Order: sequence, then structure tokens, then C-alpha cells
Amino acid sequence: MDAAALGHPLLDLVRINTPGWRLEEGLCRDCALRFQKALEHLAHHYPRFAIGGQGILPTALRLGASEDFLGRGVTVAFLDSGFYAHPDLVEPRSRILRYEDLTRRPFRRSDLARADDSSWHGMMTSVVACGNGRLSGGLYRGLAPQARLVLVKVGTARRIVHDDIRRGLDWVVRHRRRYGIRIVNVSCGGDYEASYLEDALSRSAERASLEGILVVAAAGNAGRSTGHAVLPPASAPSVLTVGGLDDQNRLAFAGYDMYHSSHGPTVDGLQKPEVIAPGIWVAAPILPDTPAAAHADWLSRLAVARDDELPAMVQARTGLDPQLEAAAGLEPAALRRVVDARLREANLISPSYKHVDGTSFAAPIVSSLAAQILEAAPRLAPRQVKRILIDTARRIPHVDASRQGWGVVDAPAAVARGLELDAALGGNAGRPRGVKARRRSPRGKRDEAREKE
Repeated sequence: MDAAALGHPLLDLVRINTPGWRLEEGLCRDCALRFQKALEHLAHHYPRFAIGGQGILPTALRLGASEDFLGRGVTVAFLDSGFYAHPDLVEPRSRILRYEDLTRRPFRRSDLARADDSSWHGMMTSVVACGNGRLSGGLYRGLAPQARLVLVKVGTARRIVHDDIRRGLDWVVRHRRRYGIRIVNVSCGGDYEASYLEDALSRSAERASLEGILVVAAAGNAGRSTGHAVLPPASAPSVLTVGGLDDQNRLAFAGYDMYHSSHGPTVDGLQKPEVIAPGIWVAAPILPDTPAAAHADWLSRLAVARDDELPAMVQARTGLDPQLEAAAGLEPAALRRVVDARLREANLISPSYKHVDGTSFAAPIVSSLAAQILEAAPRLAPRQVKRILIDTARRIPHVDASRQGWGVVDAPAAVARGLELDAALGGNAGRPRGVKARRRSPRGKRDEAREKE
């Protein structure tokens, strides 16, 4: 289509996100609609966007994700080192159905309200997938902000043991009917390479798939190493393994590149990952009530302060940033440059969010897209959802297939394909095993009673 007819604001956004693009090249209708949607979204949220931080585009916007399907009626389980009841998950109402800590007994659901060193990773992965953007006015929401969650702690910030991930998967399988679990996100990996024919963790992942649960696992971040091994459970055949995309924090497909993800072949000769999703420039929450949160809040205040206010503001707070405090005697313009540098080094977006990287965050993006598909097409089995995501993915032309699998997930195309398949299935297909809720057993009631404070 004629790009000149689009108007200056939209053309400016296209130019920013597509270096090297020229007006005479035109713009396809799909791209024009995507940029127009992005422009409207940013205009609506402009008072919050890039104020006191970096202009990180929301992941849902970068993927062109559907706003009609938000994970309603779908439960996603997360295995991780720890979790936190972040406002993006529990306000205005909690969507956390269950919290289970497999590392210690006894524990209480109230543990979720306590921020500790092990809480941040699982908090980020769960919010990246299912957060509603509560602390950003809805700007930084996941693709499935209405999905329900089950949180299973399988380790600590210091260590997650191979066999504990297996225990977590087995727990999810046992409780799949009670909570309607359709997807389990595993943003952690085992301790060693192993054949899925012999490895207990891989066998648990395979069993979960047979029981109607889509297992989505991070490929790992060892792409720069010689071995770049994909470890269990990501190496299991039925698992949807996700590598990282570097989309340069842009909207356009042109210019996409790879994050340094682990990749196959596995010890069994399987190609992994199958798909890739943003693995860098991903907006994620800062753990509240921590020194990191206090530091972020202070830097954000300095970012919007007048130059003449900076020296006094820096001198008034001590112990948060020694490097910045040492620069307090500089002229305001020089001090401003130090503040800006510290903002970039902290990856700060706002007082409540920062940008993160790793396939740990690419995986939950795909999990949340799978939740959209299952809302649109609830009859689908895990293998069908996996096939949809593979079939609709788009390859990056200059990247070897061994690193990207079938390519970048295409959010709108995947949901559309799910709708088509669901219509074709009609009312004749049965739900996958594990979807229908069952009557609670006395043991289940005891489990719930043990959770209560």
C-alpha cells in the first residue's frame, strides 16, 4: 500500500522500528495495521511510557497479540525457584489458585507475601506470562492476563535440583484435574544431559503431555558455549522448547536476530528449540519491598527531577547507590549524565518494572500465547497446540534452523489457526484428559485446609 498516505506519526513509528526502510518501498497492509495499533496503544498510555526510564515496548504489542483472547478459563502452572504475590497477579482479585512449596514443610500461602532472594525469578516468569499490568496502568501486561495460576516452588535462588523439577511435574500431573491445569511453564533446567528414554525427569514431562498438559520449557542460555546443550526437561520430545529472539525492542519482522539460546541436537538427536520468542528487552516486575525496589524508585525520581534539584536529592539519600553518591559534587549537567547511565545500567523502565533477558522469559511468553489458543479452542490437545505454534512460526532468513527451530511465534496467526481447528473439530472431539474438574477427595480437602493461614 502507499505508505505516504499513512500520516506522519505512523510513518515516524515505522522509521524508528525499521532502520533502512524507505518511503518508496511501501508498507504491507498487515504491517500498517500493526503499527497503527501500536501507535494507538502508546498514545493511550503515553503519560506513563518512557518517563523516568527506558522506552521498552510491551511484549504483547511487539508480537501483535490478540486482545480478544486473554487466557480466560485456562490455568497455567509454573515451576520455579520461588514466587511472590505481585499486584499484577492478585489485584483487583487474586488469580492464584494454589501455591505449593516442595522444598519444605510446613509452609503457608502467606509465604507468597514475603519477598526473599528466591522470590524474584518465579515472580517475573509468572507475571511476564499472566500479569495484568496493574502497576503500569495495563501497559506491561502478559498475553494471558486473565488466566489462573498454580505456583510450584521447586528450589531456591541458589539451586534447583534435577529431581526436584521431576517432583514438581509429578505434582502438577496429580493435581491437574482439581485446578484444570492445561499448561505448565518450566523456566528452569536439570543438572545434566540425559536421554529421554532413561531420564526420570524427561519421562515425567512425557507423562504430563499424555495427561493433557502442554509442557513449555526454556531452552537455556548456553548458546555461546561450545556444547550449548539443551537439558531436561526441555530435551524431551513432547515438550515445546523455547529459544530466545532478539527483536531489538521493535515491532517489525525485519531486523530480527537471535538471543544466545542453547540449541540441539539433543543426545537423542532431536532438534531443539522448536520455536523462539522475545528473550531480551522483556518488561518484568521489580520485586517489591527490597533494596532493588528502593533503588529503582529513587532513580526514577531523579530521572524526572530538574537539573538544579539533582545535587541536593542525591546528597539527601545515602546507601542506595555509592557510585551515584560519589558524583554528587558534579555540575548538574554532568550529574544528569551519571543518572542516565545508572538508569540504563539498572535496565530500569519505571519504578516498578525493568527489562530482563533469558529464555526463562521467552518460555512464559509462549505459555501465555498457548493460553490464548486454548481459550479460543479449548478442545485442543497439547500436541495440537504445539503443532499450531510450530506451523504458524516464521523463520528468520539469515539464522540457521538449528538455532531457531521453526522460527518466531506468530501470535495472531496462531490464535487464528486455533479457531479454525476448533471449528473443524466441532462438538465431536473430546477434551484432553485432565481438563474436567473432579470432586474433591477427603485428602484434597485436607490439602486445602493445610494451605490456609
